[in-house]
Amino acid sequence: MANVRYLVNDVGVAIEFYRDLLGFKLEQQFGPAMAILEKDGLSLWLAGPASSAAKPMLDGAKPQPGGWARIVLTVEDLSGLVASLRKKNVKFRNEVLQGPGGSQILCEDPSGNCVELFQP
Repeated sequence: MANVRYLVNDVGVAIEFYRDLLGFKLEQQFGPAMAILEKDGLSLWLAGPASSAAKPMLDGAKPQPGGWARIVLTVEDLSGLVASLRKKNVKFRNEVLQGPGGSQILCEDPSGNCVELFQP
């Protein structure tokens, strides 16, 4: 089991995105501060502004969502999933790319965290 923590702007909105659009299962929710979701051996920890993970560092730097680090979800029908997500106004950073191992595209959760959808 791998654990990944994403900082999010709104835990409830993030839960809906990962559960309803990407097929994660909500395991635990700690009010508006944090939630733990699971899919295919990946435990995704969503930490909101009220979580300890969002507290400023000693130098004053404030953790925030976004960036290019990402989880990779392997899917069976990339084009079908992309079409479905586009209808739900999910933001994509690029178009489907073909690589030596398969096809991939980058989408964003509601807080701007990157999610790679990959089809071998």
